[in-house]
Amino acid sequence: MSDLIELEWLIKADSAERGQAVSKLGYFCAPFRPASGPLANKVIKVYRGLRDMAELERLAQCHSDYVAALELTGVDLPVTDFHLLDIDGTTVPVIVQEALPSDSMMRLQIIAAEREQAVEMMEAAGQVIATFWNNADKVEGRVGFHPSIRNFAYLDGKALFFDTFPPLIHYSREEMGKMLLTYSDKRLMRWVGPLIQGRVTGIQDEWYSASETLVGLVGSACRLRPNDSARFLEWGQDFARRAMPRWAEEAIPEMKAPPKLPGYWTGFRKVLGLQGAPNV
Repeated sequence: MSDLIELEWLIKADSAERGQAVSKLGYFCAPFRPASGPLANKVIKVYRGLRDMAELERLAQCHSDYVAALELTGVDLPVTDFHLLDIDGTTVPVIVQEALPSDSMMRLQIIAAEREQAVEMMEAAGQVIATFWNNADKVEGRVGFHPSIRNFAYLDGKALFFDTFPPLIHYSREEMGKMLLTYSDKRLMRWVGPLIQGRVTGIQDEWYSASETLVGLVGSACRLRPNDSARFLEWGQDFARRAMPRWAEEAIPEMKAPPKLPGYWTGFRKVLGLQGAPNV
């Protein structure tokens, strides 16, 4: 059985046959890792299918370009492949990615670590953020990055980013705002979202701002470990000055106190049940 045939079979299979659910709380899908077979060392992410082939082919091209852009800017990824598969008459986007050890997820490690160990992990993630933005000028057009703590693994003293969906390249702000609804795995979001499209569209703005991605990382750490917020804020301000000086003037004032999520996004997360689990 070829890997693609195996992949199609797994997508159609029930949860028991699919194997281990890696995360049930992703916004776009619930990734899983097969328990056995040729794809047992992979994480599989199945997204909502569409009937608009032109849009899906554009998505595939943008994903390819985004992986190339991450490579160009110096961001390492696990081996990541994108497929469009015909599943019962609907074309479904599927990402197959090299699996990482479950205990390597950065969020879980930051929660469990000693304070200075957690700061070391923040430094590792910060270096990835700085690497991307300091080299983003090499990429043509609109490009973004979503380096939240739950989108990193931490292995051998280095942070490894692994989130490539949606591909934050080429799409306009308005187009990306619509994608946040089109590909949402949450039916409630697809129903209610169009009524508040402006607020949904705003979710992405942090991903396209160098200073806000750093501030977002610090904010996440402060929410995970509120008793250590002062140390994380101290680290964030220092990191902005030495590793991201082009954006330090914007970032530092936002790290004088623990950064907070916008109220509307906090509300979305509660309603949708997205309360902070690794988004592998």
